[in-house]
Amino acid sequence: PPAVRTSVTFRYETVYRSTTAREEAALDVATAREADAALHSLQDASLGSLTVYVVPENSSLLPQGVSVYVGKHRSALVRAGGGLAALRTRLRQLTQVMSFTAGSIAAALSDRTPDSQLGPDARRHLKSSLGYEITFSLLNPDPKSHIVDWDIEDAVNRYVQPVLDKLSLLANFSVDSQILYYAVLGVTPRFDKESSSFLLSAHSLPHVINPVEARLGSSAASLYPVLNFLLYVPERSHSPLYIQDKDGAPVSTNAFHSPRWGGIMIYNVEAPASPQASLPLHVDVDMVRVMEVFLAQLRLLFGLSREELPPEFLLESPGNEGLADWELDRLLWAHTVENIATVSTTLTSLAQLLDKIGNIVIKDDVASEVYRAVAAAQSAVAELATGHLHSAFQASKEAVTSSERAFFDPSLLHLLYFPDDQKFAIYIPLFLPMAVPILLSLAKIVREARQRKKEPTKMD
Repeated sequence: PPAVRTSVTFRYETVYRSTTAREEAALDVATAREADAALHSLQDASLGSLTVYVVPENSSLLPQGVSVYVGKHRSALVRAGGGLAALRTRLRQLTQVMSFTAGSIAAALSDRTPDSQLGPDARRHLKSSLGYEITFSLLNPDPKSHIVDWDIEDAVNRYVQPVLDKLSLLANFSVDSQILYYAVLGVTPRFDKESSSFLLSAHSLPHVINPVEARLGSSAASLYPVLNFLLYVPERSHSPLYIQDKDGAPVSTNAFHSPRWGGIMIYNVEAPASPQASLPLHVDVDMVRVMEVFLAQLRLLFGLSREELPPEFLLESPGNEGLADWELDRLLWAHTVENIATVSTTLTSLAQLLDKIGNIVIKDDVASEVYRAVAAAQSAVAELATGHLHSAFQASKEAVTSSERAFFDPSLLHLLYFPDDQKFAIYIPLFLPMAVPILLSLAKIVREARQRKKEPTKMD
């Protein structure tokens, strides 16, 4: 297929200035982390902006061997040295990491791009949506052997909620949890004599999801995409259970994720010290360990995985918030572009439908939704072009909402409108039986009229 060409281009408005006295004071600290925290209140807080501070070559702020430090807000520290060419290279690498790139555009438009043009991870992240539902499920297939307690409410409040508060700008989120008993994996693990444990190989993992998903029941009644995070406590007859990667090595987290679906973590219970221990065993789940894995999987689902970085780069951990401010900006950019593309596709499909059905009736409210969608999409494109990321994203959400309202309006259901050949097929069997005697009578009247003309008129 031909190379993919998109009409989306990206450019940066760059402004150079010297540091202010307050910024100098903020930079006069011992570590880059302290400098990042001190500079946060002095930065341009607008979404999509980026402040880069160039520090002297011999500055002790950056550790040895580190030339670029990326903070957890919207700033970075870059070490001077090597001349302007070296500095330009570092700044270019920095924008590739912290900002919107050609790769971001390709990933955002991945559903409209041929497979051959995409990398292996392009379709891993979730599609843009107005909301997401997150379900945490504890699977206990062997309640006779294990009574499992997990403090999911406290874990969600402590670890998940700070991340969702940060992502609330992106979409609405709802969180629920459930415990499922006697829910088993769809694959029988293989026993390994050497380690006296059971193993699930990488190629069998896709077969694990379907049988489990049938028990979850969360996506059936949902308007929004559902993210499933499953904690599986193996039955006693299959304990301990470990996941192997493609090379046969054990996976350190004992978990795996499925793109656009969620993740599963296997939580092994330690065998009792004495074989005579009474069953069922009481198990308290270590939620810190579990939530570390689930939050890492949540980042992967939103396309926030960290790419390979040059060795002189140092990225600050986002900490309890789960993602840095600049990562949120990248997400907003990607979702805005995806929303605009979705609106374009929806309205094009609607126009093609209306062209196909000549006798379709378009109500005023449907027409106004279409006009509103077009205006909002144009506004989103204009706001993106001027760098107003927040208003561009809001406009793109409005455009998606209006276009979908118009497209799914019940009055436009194509089954309500019949093509002409279908009308003939319906009405001819009804009217033909009545039409035959009428046509024969007409033919008889015409014949009689002709005969009258031929007969000579009698004169008395």
